[in-house]
Amino acid sequence: MSSSPSTEDGGLGSSRPHSHYASMQEFKLFETLSNFYMIGWDGSGVYRVLKIDRLDPSELNISQDSTPYTKKECYELLKRIHEGNKATGGLKFVTLCYGIIGFIKFLGPYYMLLITERRQIGEVFGHSVYAVSKSEIVGLQNSTVQCNVANSRDENRYKRLLCMVDLTKDFFFSYSYNIMRSYQKNICNYETGHVLYEKMFVWNEFLTRGIRHHLQNTLWTVALVYGFFKQASLSESGRDFKITLIARRSRHNAGTRYLKRGVNINGNVANDVETEQIVSEDVPEDRPMQVSSVVQNRGSIPLFWSQETSRLNLKPDIVLSKMEPNYEATRLHFDNLVERYGNPIIILNLIKTKEKRPRESILREEFVKAIDFINKDLPEEDRLRFLHWDLHKHFRSKTTNVLALLGKVAACALILTGLFYYQVSPAMKIEGYMSLSSSSDADTGDISPHTSSDDDNEDHDSLEKKSSRSKNIAYENCDVKPPRLQSGVLRTNCIDCLDRTNVAQYAYGWAALGQQIHILGIRDVPAIELDDPLAISLMGLYERMGDTLAHQYGGSAAHNKVFSERRGQWRAATQSQEFLRTLQRYYNNAYMDVDKQDAINIFLGTFQPEQGMPTIWELRSNSLSNGRNGQMGIGEDERFLVKRCLSDGNFLHESCAPLSAMSSNHESMPQKGFSAPLQHVSHSLSESSSDIPVSNDVALTRCTHSMPRKQLFGDVQKVHHFGSDQVYFGGEEDMSSVSNFVDIEWLSSSENCENILFDRSSAFTRDLTAERSSTENITNGVGQSAPSRNESGSSSSKGKEPMGTKNREDFPDSFKEWVAYGEALCH
Repeated sequence: MSSSPSTEDGGLGSSRPHSHYASMQEFKLFETLSNFYMIGWDGSGVYRVLKIDRLDPSELNISQDSTPYTKKECYELLKRIHEGNKATGGLKFVTLCYGIIGFIKFLGPYYMLLITERRQIGEVFGHSVYAVSKSEIVGLQNSTVQCNVANSRDENRYKRLLCMVDLTKDFFFSYSYNIMRSYQKNICNYETGHVLYEKMFVWNEFLTRGIRHHLQNTLWTVALVYGFFKQASLSESGRDFKITLIARRSRHNAGTRYLKRGVNINGNVANDVETEQIVSEDVPEDRPMQVSSVVQNRGSIPLFWSQETSRLNLKPDIVLSKMEPNYEATRLHFDNLVERYGNPIIILNLIKTKEKRPRESILREEFVKAIDFINKDLPEEDRLRFLHWDLHKHFRSKTTNVLALLGKVAACALILTGLFYYQVSPAMKIEGYMSLSSSSDADTGDISPHTSSDDDNEDHDSLEKKSSRSKNIAYENCDVKPPRLQSGVLRTNCIDCLDRTNVAQYAYGWAALGQQIHILGIRDVPAIELDDPLAISLMGLYERMGDTLAHQYGGSAAHNKVFSERRGQWRAATQSQEFLRTLQRYYNNAYMDVDKQDAINIFLGTFQPEQGMPTIWELRSNSLSNGRNGQMGIGEDERFLVKRCLSDGNFLHESCAPLSAMSSNHESMPQKGFSAPLQHVSHSLSESSSDIPVSNDVALTRCTHSMPRKQLFGDVQKVHHFGSDQVYFGGEEDMSSVSNFVDIEWLSSSENCENILFDRSSAFTRDLTAERSSTENITNGVGQSAPSRNESGSSSSKGKEPMGTKNREDFPDSFKEWVAYGEALCH
């Protein structure tokens, strides 16, 4: 920018020393005939100015004044701009807003998306979390600029499609906390700037790409996460604590139920959602705050499969649309999970085993083959753990307590992965840990993705340094506990990853909650009963989360037979509720989802319209079209020819041309972990770096405790005899239950998961006491080999046990409105 003042800009661009950027949360938008001016200010009284050109609305021309202004100076600047533009109408106020969602272009001018109203929905460690209450689309073109396509039929249709993405539902953001990342990642591997927007859970990454690359900072934009956010304040034995439940939906391979199934060639699955459960105690600001979190994952079965939307069939046939002899995409998906969460990856597959007309069982058989094939190439310690468990069959059994059985599985999984625990000192609160920070990439001139080091101990080094600061401060009647890490993740799926999956995820959250409140010192034992008020409150949170995620992907609230039965709901009411939800889901899938999928593709930039090219609805209606498709591709920024999609949504990519000008090859994922080299895949759309170590060589202890070896791995002698191919069956090799990490016979026994946790309670206490007394291990253990744990949770090679492997007119308006906005009959 020129440093010489101009009459029109009122001196905008005058040079002053560069100062530290602070978070701005409120903005005012003004306009002249030739420019938009956005004024932003922070809590310290510093005002900044952003100028957006309107004379060439087909190009995004944005500049930021590097000068920080006081309120008076800013007022004087606006006054001069008004005086300089009096001949053309002067300076006019447009709107108050709370951040820029992004910029988008269809066939004509650019449009700016703004948050004009917000509401606070929670607070995470002192950082406010907001939802969008109202948004506005502002066209950059002024009335004197002629554009042939600005009001064209296609342009207006694209605008209507964009407006179908309701930003007031289930989108949330924070100005000062990295809400798109888990608590453990924020503590262990702190990141700022552009790299945060490139995370897989930021849905407006494409919309903000232009302004971020122009300004080389993220001061004016907000990062929107799509999913679920809810908090509950609880009390136990005079101790107040808060449960925060966050679900983050991936933007990769995102869409609707029948139009997004399975995996794409990058290893990204449909309906990929990360769920984080955080338990934090409420303490005065001058006291250390204990926090524990645990993360789990859900996602479509990572195979190439599809279901054609049918208006005549409530349950369309499942088709394996592509057979991969080496399961490259499946392997890449699990490699992605290792990059994100570390090892082990535990698969809980809940689909049916036997059906009169094979549907789900087709996928189950192929999924078993894929896991077995991948495991053959993996070192024993990195193999995929799995449990294929027919939840539908077990739920129909009057003698089976589904939640109790799933709780036992969850307990076993928690032994393998551990959970995250950290104690935040008052000094760390003051220093602003976990804050988005006011620094920007413009400060250093670096906008390249910040990737993690390949050193698996980096997270532990960072965590240990922060923890050591709090150890140097003495607190009266307060124990400083060592931090713990979660390494690995439980991945749950059914067919839609909605109804059955949500039940299983609640069971995992229930088992984890017992351990979390135990490690926080709220309860003496690491378990809670299913009828405990805490478990009931948690079930309410998971039920609401399940309904929200089901609406997003499936078009109706979740089917909650298990939860309804648990609450003692009248059976006739439950059946009526389930029928209405089935009807609602069918209507949305058959008549609404195509337009909804188009809207998502436009919002995410998966499809970018171009003049002279087929429109998105033309491509959809002509499944065999070979026309050019703007930009719709593997990397979400490459050009492709298209066909009717099989499992990758509306389109299957075939060939590519050069990258567009706005493209960036961010989020490249190193080919490490356990995947074999894939020659034809250039990059993967996962998070840009590995935040969780995959090495077992770690000195920091995890929440792993003693458990009878037979319960965790089954009959050890049988494992040794049959080698790594041994699996466990229920009863007479009942294929409804197959696992390589939990003994099915024990799982079906009368022993409940509380017994496991109670048995481990004394060992847990012993481990904790040993950790507190071993100052040398705490302060010097990072980077050293971890001592061998007990039999069940051993990370050393010694003592480790081998393991096997559009609307219809014939529906009344009242019904359509209920489908779009109706709530559950019973909750």
